[in-house]
Amino acid sequence: MAYRNGNYCAFYVAEPFHESSLAAHATKDFVYYNMLRAWKAKDVAFPFVDSHTKTYSVRDGSNWEKTLKPRLRERLQSSKNIVLFLSDSTIGSTALNEEIEYGIDSQGLPVIVIYPGYNTKESLLLNGSLRAEVKALWGRLPIFKKLIDKVPTLHVPLNQSLIAKSLNDPNFSVLTKVAPAIYRYS
Repeated sequence: MAYRNGNYCAFYVAEPFHESSLAAHATKDFVYYNMLRAWKAKDVAFPFVDSHTKTYSVRDGSNWEKTLKPRLRERLQSSKNIVLFLSDSTIGSTALNEEIEYGIDSQGLPVIVIYPGYNTKESLLLNGSLRAEVKALWGRLPIFKKLIDKVPTLHVPLNQSLIAKSLNDPNFSVLTKVAPAIYRYS
């Protein structure tokens, strides 16, 4: 079994995806992933361990079944959780659907859902529960909505200190996870 210390970031990018192109860096969900990488580069104590760096890079034109899909699965197998960026820009692409389905259904990975449209924990809530607008974002990724009750999910805004707290929370790590349910910081 692989050493499971990584955070597997799942985010929507248009397909075919080319990280080196300028268009990739303009894709909103990819920009949020890069923000985590930048926070880590600026502060080595920031608790983000990027699972995408755990295997060698592949060319975006690689064969999906023979190269790309197995590489995603290998990265998920060495991860302790999934960090999912869910925004108005998110669409269920082939890769994103595979990441969520395999990560939750096969690997039982807890999911930390980051909502870039919100910046405080209070902004996610209405009367102590997640806002209807937040829950409506789950419909942008039907596979996530279908599987959400299989693992613990922690819902947080795009806020560096809350994300750091989430990444350090043992309740959202595959080996020490809490019971499947929807969680948020109150």
